[in-house]
This record gives sequence, structure tokens and C-alpha cells, in this order.
Amino acid sequence: MRDKDRYWDCLDEAMQAAQEGRTDAALVWLDEALEENPGGAEARNGRGEILWDEGKVEEAVYEFDQALEADSKFITAHLNRAELLIEEFAEYEQAIDHCDRLLGGGPDLPRPDRPTEAEILYLKSKALFYLDDLDGALFLVRRALRAGGEQSIYRAFEGQILYEMGSFQDARRPLERAVAMDPESGHAVYHLGLTLERVTEDREESERCFERADALDPEHYPMPIQIDEARFERAAEEALRNLPRSIRDYVEGVPVLVEEFPSTELVSNENVSPQILGIFIGVPRTEASVSQPQTDLDRVILFKRSLERMCRNEGELIEQIQITVKHEIGHYLGLSEEDLERLGLG
Repeated sequence: MRDKDRYWDCLDEAMQAAQEGRTDAALVWLDEALEENPGGAEARNGRGEILWDEGKVEEAVYEFDQALEADSKFITAHLNRAELLIEEFAEYEQAIDHCDRLLGGGPDLPRPDRPTEAEILYLKSKALFYLDDLDGALFLVRRALRAGGEQSIYRAFEGQILYEMGSFQDARRPLERAVAMDPESGHAVYHLGLTLERVTEDREESERCFERADALDPEHYPMPIQIDEARFERAAEEALRNLPRSIRDYVEGVPVLVEEFPSTELVSNENVSPQILGIFIGVPRTEASVSQPQTDLDRVILFKRSLERMCRNEGELIEQIQITVKHEIGHYLGLSEEDLERLGLG
């Protein structure tokens, strides 16, 4: 290191610039820090965080790797690397392995303190969540709470997991606590709205949460578009009419029903998300006997509020209804998720 004091002064200036939203200036200061100390893990990690925020994921990966090459015990770069694997690359198994190594420790790895252990457990919980291991995710986020104490982000995730499990009443308390701790968390407010929608008769209460989440983070939590049920049903019927004739002949007797959202029983029995857009229930044609007539139980169900929540305007909603109908009809015809992805209906 040429000038230790100069290195840390540059890092301070970079942090100040980044906090003020002057990312170009922050990168200049970090470059100056690296001139003083080319192996500065802190500066490399800082560059990675800024580049990640700017969507330059591959460049961020390089910087985090450089930080860890400079200092294999620099925990912040390890945590960033694990989160990047989860959020940007969907490399959930790899992220879990990385978290396990950090928790296990070693001569070339940092020894995590309790707050750091909590963060590692939380990241591993997220990876399990995306792998649909909800029980494992819930267990680990609760361990994170015990290790790190009350944190809004952990409580909100606990509530989100319980919501996805269909335990709506149980989800309400941690989400309310998360919002009380951090009223500015769009994630917590939004998921509290989802939960209140299922446990209270007062729709205005959930609507206030959706409005608040939209005000806090409109990019991720836009206000749901709403259309009347008759218009929604016409769009579903139109989606059926738009199917190729050869497919229409196969599905002529399969009704497309509309419900507000999946019932608690459906979430539990079919192991599906409460936010699922639609579902085919019955026996796919590829599994039915040739001589077996179509049963009255075969049906496609569209979930109106789920579809409305993911769309920003009526045009998007109509398009998504078309896609969802085709997707679920595909399941009736025996197509796998991989087949549907290949056909653009994933």
C-alpha cells in the first residue's frame, strides 16, 4: 500500500458520493483508492456493489471475486457473492454451498459473528425458498432471527414464507411487526396487503397496503389493475376462441372458470402458490385412457386478483389472460413446463 491514509480517505469519499447518488464520482474515488492499494478488498467490493446496482452483473462478479482474491476473509464480499448467485443467476444450490462453507468456517474463511451468521442463514433461507423448500426456508429464517435479533427484513421474509405456505393467519403477525419496525419497506407492506386480503373482510385495509407499497416502490409493487368480472370472463372466452382449431376440438368440453384467488385447500392440496395465475385440475389427455371419456372434473381455473396484480394496465391483463389460458390448456394436453417454456407459454 502506497499511502494507507489516502486509501481510507478515498473510500470515505466514495461512500459519501454513493449515498448521495453520485455513482460516477464514487467509482472515480474507488479507482483512486485502488491506485493507492491495488489489492484493496474494500474498494473492489465497493465497485462491485455500485456496478451491481447499475445492472452490470458480470462486472460486479469480477469485482467481488477480486475482493476475495485480495482478502479471502472479507465477509462483505462473500455475502454479496452469495446474494448475487441467488438474485441474478438463480444458482440456488451453489449459493447454499457457499453459505454452508461460510457457516462451517475454515482457515481461509472468515469466522462469522452472530449478526453475520444471521445474514448467512437468511441468504440460505432465500435460496431454499426459491427451490420451493418452504419448510427449510422457514426454519432458517427463524434461526436468523434468533442469531441476529429482531430485523424487519427477516420478519417480513418469515411472513412471506408463511403466506406462500397458505398459513395466512400465521403470516399476519410477523408482517405487521416488520411494517412496524420499517414502515418504508415496500416488500413488507405489500405482503401484508396480500395477507390481509385473505384474512379480513375489509378489502379497504389491504387496498391501503397496496397503495402504500406502490408509493414506496412503484416499479416492483404497482397498483393492481381491476376490471369487472364480465369483462374478465369475456377475455377468457376470447382466449379459448383464439386457440388453433385442432386444439379447440380437444378442449371443447373443458370449462374455464374464474375465481378471485386460490382457496386455502387448493394451496395446501395442490402445493401451489397463493399467487398462482391459473391451474388445470383433472386428468391430462396423455394420461387418460383412449376409451375413457372426458370427466366433469377436468377444468381450468383463472385467479382474477392474481392476474390483476401482475399487470399495469388492461391491455397487459388481457394479454396475460390469453397466455395463462394457453398455458393451462397446454397442461391439459399433457405438455410439461419445459414444453410450455419452449413454446413461449411459461
